[in-house]
Amino acid sequence: MLTSETPERGAAYRAGGLALFLAAGVILTALAFEHLGGYAPCPLCLMQRYAYYAAIPLLFVAMALVSEMPRIAALLFFLVALAFLGNAGLGVYHAGAEWKFWPGPDTCGAAQALPTSASDLLSGLQQTRVVRCDEAAWTFAGLSMAGWNVIASLVIFALTAKAAIQSASTGD
Repeated sequence: MLTSETPERGAAYRAGGLALFLAAGVILTALAFEHLGGYAPCPLCLMQRYAYYAAIPLLFVAMALVSEMPRIAALLFFLVALAFLGNAGLGVYHAGAEWKFWPGPDTCGAAQALPTSASDLLSGLQQTRVVRCDEAAWTFAGLSMAGWNVIASLVIFALTAKAAIQSASTGD
């Protein structure tokens, strides 16, 4: 139970809730760009989504455990923090490839469905658009989606690391 005697638990809950809200907002935005905006993700974009897909349920569970099992909550917050630190690194790699600071992976192109008949093969090849990891499909304020993911991942990392520390300090 959250009381005025345990402000760390309330602070851990708030930091975890903010991280959960931000993670859900980021992944919903990415899915909207894909399904509503028509921006097909490259393989590196899809890999950057894994942290969000794992974090959302883990953050929900951690927040539920903050009051009754703060050490387990702290462990879950810490795991999410590590995932987003790694995700920020992946985003830096992706953004660097887009800016041509280093080469992207050789196999980076989105898989396309093949036509089912030979007569559709030629028209399918003409309509196929390969999504490359080293070309930014969209930018805002000079940053691509990968660059914005780095910022979001670092913010979520900081929030979940804070929640882990605050939750662990109440588990004594």
